[in-house]
Amino acid sequence: MSMNKVIVIGGGASGIMAAITAAKLGGKVVLLERKDRIGKKILATGNGRCNISNRFIEESRFHSDSQNLFDQIYPQFDLAKTLEFFEELGIPILELEEGKLYPYSLQAASVLNVLLYELDRQKVQVLCNEDVVHVEAGSRVVVHTKKNKYYGDYVVLACGGKSTPDLGSNGSGFQIAKELGLKLTEPYPSLIQLESDYPYLKHLKGTKVMAKVALVVDEVPVKSAYGELLFTDYGLSGPPILDVSRAAAHAVKKHKKKIEIHGDLVPLLDRAALDQMLQKRIDRMSYKVLEDFFVGLLPKQMIIPLIKDCGMHPRDKGAQITSTQREMIVNWLKSFRLSITGTRQWNQSQVTAGGVDCHEVDGTTLRCVKHPKVILCGEILDMDGDCGGFNLQWAWSSGYVAGISAGKE
Repeated sequence: MSMNKVIVIGGGASGIMAAITAAKLGGKVVLLERKDRIGKKILATGNGRCNISNRFIEESRFHSDSQNLFDQIYPQFDLAKTLEFFEELGIPILELEEGKLYPYSLQAASVLNVLLYELDRQKVQVLCNEDVVHVEAGSRVVVHTKKNKYYGDYVVLACGGKSTPDLGSNGSGFQIAKELGLKLTEPYPSLIQLESDYPYLKHLKGTKVMAKVALVVDEVPVKSAYGELLFTDYGLSGPPILDVSRAAAHAVKKHKKKIEIHGDLVPLLDRAALDQMLQKRIDRMSYKVLEDFFVGLLPKQMIIPLIKDCGMHPRDKGAQITSTQREMIVNWLKSFRLSITGTRQWNQSQVTAGGVDCHEVDGTTLRCVKHPKVILCGEILDMDGDCGGFNLQWAWSSGYVAGISAGKE
């Protein structure tokens, strides 16, 4: 059994997993958290249901701007081991849409409660309201908080990124990493809503449609997704937007000239079928003014933007729609275009892209190459996943590997 003294900085998913794993190996573990309690972000995941993982784990769902560590880390604590871990703690798993895996209770609090119980059972000392400001790394480690000093054999940096700072991760871990001489890939928000300067957003606010969306950067399609698209007063949200948001945020960071979302707002109809439907509608309802003509075909909030973008007037009649305007309507619905001007702020992003360059750690153990007594895991590293449980899987897998590295002899 190990007698290592391990200091884990950060009480999120990866830090909790690292602490439990190191303690199981016999390590004496202290878990430091700057907020008043640990696990706040866990409670917020999956809209409060805790999307523990996903049935369809594969490397393509994980991203890095430096080195993708998925193939080296995930097999050490894969989906089967993750589910076994939680089932042993009393959490049966429920699979819902798109392979998303949740606790059977559909309550994130259930997951946090069993993790808290396990921390206590493994005799992990959890200390909250401890804001770490500096780490000394040599043959041993010294962790300085605003109030105390902690001495150990290993330190695990599980400080998170910059997303949702109210829940604990405020980017302070990046400063600690910099002071240790570690290279950073500039962090930027991911799984985040996108902003636009489209003039009719106030009309579209609150509108939801099933849509195929494509992110197009400087006229080149980059990434596409399908799902419920939500129009807001600032731009776009919804699952398909979150899916393409990493690439969009990266384009914003790189100051690309033209960033657009192209949306197929009627994906169940091809262009010919839509055109035929419009012609039949004109034949049957030529007497209706346009603001009434489209009712039943489109959400009401979408009608005025369509009419104005196609150069028509709300009081025009259906009979006045020309073949050219009909083609414009089809194009508007099948390839709706919004210019993207930016993303929302850090407090609305679900995960941080970028972070500590993955070349700074051993790809098998997550030990820092420059400081072998320092181990990194979770969101502080330049690794992030798609929406749907992939980021929590990275937290569990990397946290486990970090715990093994810190806890073993």
